[in-house]
Amino acid sequence: MEPSDVEEHSPRTRSKGVGRLIVAVYGIFALSATARAGYQIATKFAEAPLAYVLSAVAAVVYIVATVAMARKGVTSWYVTCTAVLVELVGVLAVGTLSVVAPQDFAQDTVWSVYGRGYGFIPLVLPFVGLAWLYTNRPRRQPVV
Repeated sequence: MEPSDVEEHSPRTRSKGVGRLIVAVYGIFALSATARAGYQIATKFAEAPLAYVLSAVAAVVYIVATVAMARKGVTSWYVTCTAVLVELVGVLAVGTLSVVAPQDFAQDTVWSVYGRGYGFIPLVLPFVGLAWLYTNRPRRQPVV
């Protein structure tokens, strides 16, 4: 597929309706995860280094997803998909590990127990994000 064969963005826009809400939720999670990880690493890193590094990883994933999701273009769409897939794998892996081996998680992360500390939104959010990205995927332009 040549770049000229793909629309710059889908007919639906990220600046209206559900797209705006999803970008806002990702932005809130980017801010909260960054603040949480920054505070934890700065003040009590020695208590639970694994948990705090995982919180920082979650923060980076949310930042990348938010910025890419808010931008137009095919490349941004692919970056967003990658970030949201990493988020999904992260929340499933960390969630499962924190349930199976809670002793390894002296402190909670954003993704611990599938995001229990955040009302399980971290578990639901990547599914919502992927569904929205799928319905707003780049499409070939009609041949005229």
